[in-house]
Amino acid sequence: MQIMTTDSLSLTGSRPRLEDAAPRVVEHPSDLIVSKGEPATLNCKAEGRPTPMVEWYKDGEKVETDREDPRSHRMLLPSGSLFFLRIVHGRRSKPDEGVYVCVARNYLGEAVSRNASLEVAILRDDFRQTPSDVVVAAGEPAVMECIPPRGHPEPTISWKRNNVKVNDKDERITIRGGKLMISNTRKSDAGMYVCVGTNMVGEKDSDPAELVVFERPMFVRRPVNQVVLADDAVDFQCEVQGDPTPTIRWRKEEGELPRGRFEIRADNSLRLTQVKAEDEGSYTCLSENSVGKAEASGTLQVHVPPQIVVRPRDQISAQGRTVTFLCGTKGNPPPAVFWQKEGSQVLLFPSQPPSQSGRFSVSLSGELTIIDVHSEDSGYYICQAISVAGSILTKALLEVETPSDRIPPIIRQGPANQTLTPGTTAQLQCHVMGNPLPSIQWERDGQRILGNDERISLMENGTLQITALQETDSGAYTCVASSLSGETSWSGVLTVKESGGLSVSPVSEPYQLPGPPQKPVVTDVTRNSVTLTWQPNAHEGGAAVTSYIIEAFSQSAGSTWQTVADFVKLEKHTVTGLSPNTIYLFIVRAVNAYGLSDPSPISEPVRTQDVSPTGQGVDHRQVQRELGEMAVQLHEPALLTASSAKISWNVDRQSQYIQGYRLLYRPVGGSWSQQEVKAATERSAVVANLLKGTEYEIKIRPYFNEFQGMDSRPLTFRTPEEVPSAPPRAVTVATVKLNNSSSLSVSWQPPPTEMQNGVIQEYKVWCLGNDSQTRYHINQTVDGSVLTTLLKGLLPGVLYQVEVAAVTSAGVGTRSQPQPTVTGGGSESDENVSLAEQITDVVKQPAFIAGIGGACWVILMGFSVWIYCRRKKRKELSHYTASFAYTPAGMPGMLGANMGNYPWLADSWPTTNLVHNGKDSVNCCTSKHDTPERYYNGKTRFYRATSPAVLSDEEEWCPPLPDRTYLMDGVMEDGPAPPPRGEASSPTTSYSHQSTATLTPSPRDDGHCHDIPRTVIIYMCGASQTPSLHVVVSLGLL
Repeated sequence: MQIMTTDSLSLTGSRPRLEDAAPRVVEHPSDLIVSKGEPATLNCKAEGRPTPMVEWYKDGEKVETDREDPRSHRMLLPSGSLFFLRIVHGRRSKPDEGVYVCVARNYLGEAVSRNASLEVAILRDDFRQTPSDVVVAAGEPAVMECIPPRGHPEPTISWKRNNVKVNDKDERITIRGGKLMISNTRKSDAGMYVCVGTNMVGEKDSDPAELVVFERPMFVRRPVNQVVLADDAVDFQCEVQGDPTPTIRWRKEEGELPRGRFEIRADNSLRLTQVKAEDEGSYTCLSENSVGKAEASGTLQVHVPPQIVVRPRDQISAQGRTVTFLCGTKGNPPPAVFWQKEGSQVLLFPSQPPSQSGRFSVSLSGELTIIDVHSEDSGYYICQAISVAGSILTKALLEVETPSDRIPPIIRQGPANQTLTPGTTAQLQCHVMGNPLPSIQWERDGQRILGNDERISLMENGTLQITALQETDSGAYTCVASSLSGETSWSGVLTVKESGGLSVSPVSEPYQLPGPPQKPVVTDVTRNSVTLTWQPNAHEGGAAVTSYIIEAFSQSAGSTWQTVADFVKLEKHTVTGLSPNTIYLFIVRAVNAYGLSDPSPISEPVRTQDVSPTGQGVDHRQVQRELGEMAVQLHEPALLTASSAKISWNVDRQSQYIQGYRLLYRPVGGSWSQQEVKAATERSAVVANLLKGTEYEIKIRPYFNEFQGMDSRPLTFRTPEEVPSAPPRAVTVATVKLNNSSSLSVSWQPPPTEMQNGVIQEYKVWCLGNDSQTRYHINQTVDGSVLTTLLKGLLPGVLYQVEVAAVTSAGVGTRSQPQPTVTGGGSESDENVSLAEQITDVVKQPAFIAGIGGACWVILMGFSVWIYCRRKKRKELSHYTASFAYTPAGMPGMLGANMGNYPWLADSWPTTNLVHNGKDSVNCCTSKHDTPERYYNGKTRFYRATSPAVLSDEEEWCPPLPDRTYLMDGVMEDGPAPPPRGEASSPTTSYSHQSTATLTPSPRDDGHCHDIPRTVIIYMCGASQTPSLHVVVSLGLL
């Protein structure tokens, strides 16, 4: 392109004006990349005077705009910019793509802009490389490759997983050069991936490719090393996850799995039963799938638990002596032996330095030696043997004789209430302990028993024996144990009466009584109260321990033991009402349904506090005023367990006169319990031993000695429910007879309140029946307010086991002990009922009903025949004509015209519709008779066997007669003879015919008829569905 300059203007001969200026491009066009079909603008702005004209050139050629061609899609804007309505671009023709310049001209010259290229953006459809499916194992890197379609500008690459853009900000994910790289793949990375190529034209998605992330086998639960006892069972767990699901198998290192005693369960765990010493070893769980495998092992050790072969004996020793307790043990591995005094935290081991053990020492063989025994050494000493296989313990009592400590005697076991029958022997026990040894005396109803009755004797152990009991021996018997230290008494009631079939109350056996609690420990002391705690004895006896009794002794309060608390439910109790500045001793007894235990060891002496500090110059009114002004706010309790809660509070106004706080709590509607917090700075406390599933009310109160502040605002909270921890009580089962079936009446009482653990919503009753032939179960559920139910429909003579359990919202509680009961099945009434039921069953059988119906029909027909014969004998003395018409069911039958109606017949057959004469009888039988011969009264008649359809007037057809028909009055001339014996007529019969049998005796033989009875056998032909009816009539002559 040629560009003109200002020098060329001088050739024109014109002279420029002073104010004119040559063109100058002030805005140059920029390179453009535009999508096909989109509008575009190439900017160009020029200045000059006069205003320059702007033209555009593409690739050196002038661009045709709308000024030259109004139809052009290129427009030259007034500013000089070139506007494209749409970019035209094709495979062959690309008119708009090129290098553009704008030229501004006036008479002073022209100015040319910088080159600007206009390019058309494109994006092809086909990817040069599409991603492929990739399968990796979790933790391994995954790479998916993609080359986008050709395009201009060059497309950029991004990725989508399951139609969601992949977040490349994840440090595990890198997109580089079209490749998607995922390091340390996870299961969550799996999905369908699409490669997306993008430029200004748009986006193109590749075909999807799947990333499959398999997981190598990974152990969720591994087998662990285990130690079990011989003959026990052991389980090795092995839970594995992976994709694909891995297979699992077990092996034993250096050996085989014990044959017949191992089982691989559904959860892939290995169970060994009745393990033996040779089963020891390592057991390995092997897991494998297509991407990897893993294994884990656990070792098994089989041990014999410790056993005590030499047990220590109880001993009594004087002070200053040396005592040795033996304790021989064995086990595999050999157990370690140590000793401990009951209630003490000090453990005594073999070869312990004397500086630690003092007067106590334990030998390598396990013997405990105590030198220079003191009175405080009295108590139980526990020998414990422990090893990796288990532990065992035994204990022995050491009683140290001491000079008189002025402790009154203690009655370990006194007389129990008894009911005996006359003539038997009563033994009222009284086992005492004390130093010096107390003497025993007995009283009855407050009167001392003298030795003037030879039936009454005092045994060496203090037991009072009464032989040959009489009813006058009834009364309250009191054992009085006395010594220089004081006396103690124990009473029991003896009742002597005839049993009258009632069971007498037995005396509890020693093993049924609970063991004595451990030595009570003092945990808190005030001016008039002492708080005691103790541990229960492991031996509960024949029934569970229900409560405790606390007895106390103080020399200043008397010379005997006094009961200061009873019906104590917990192993902690505060004894109140004591005197200040007084020394007390305490013992505790356990109580169960069979009686009281022996007493616990005597507690350490404890002295109550002296006078309160308020008696030492403190202003009572000031204390009360400040306590009254304190404000304590409770926070919402925080439940720790089902039976404990943490209580916290804050104090709005503190006082110097505060020693602590009293937490008061109770079940809603119940009595208050108290727990003291003895630190003024404390702001929280834990309340334990709460009843489960119970709503509680709680408040707090500050105190200073006997002065108390204002109570806080009460709060309520509910402990969570659990299943009842005790079964229903007093379950009784009784047999009941209802409607000829056995039933059981079951009744019970709720579990103890403290063991209900919530609101009992219902009771479940199981009735399990089992005998050699039948297994029968009945389950019932009744409302929680119902304490009895009736189990109906039980089988007689079956042993049933009945169990009852209480149900709370947490589930079903403990079942009661099975109550065996046999339902009645052997009494006479049961046999009668059973026989009646059998008869009823027989009567209901269809065969029986059909038989009775058939018999009635036979009787009715016989009666009808008898009446028929009677009437015939009266009306036809010399001439007899028996005409019998039969019609199938539902159609009326007919008799001959010369006979009247027979009302005794079922259908009351009329005689008006058919006229009978000698040869006009209507025939109903169409049977053919095979044999033409007929035998009639000993004479042979030959008739032609003819069907009724072709009979002539002379040849009248009738049903066949029996083999022989005896008519002594004559022989029927025209009737057909009966068929021979043994031949039957055809049963085929048309309902359009009626059958008539006519027997007319000949008058020639009238004289002969009077001597012989007539017998008429009538055959009646019916439909093929109805059997032939044979009526036999015996006629006698008058």
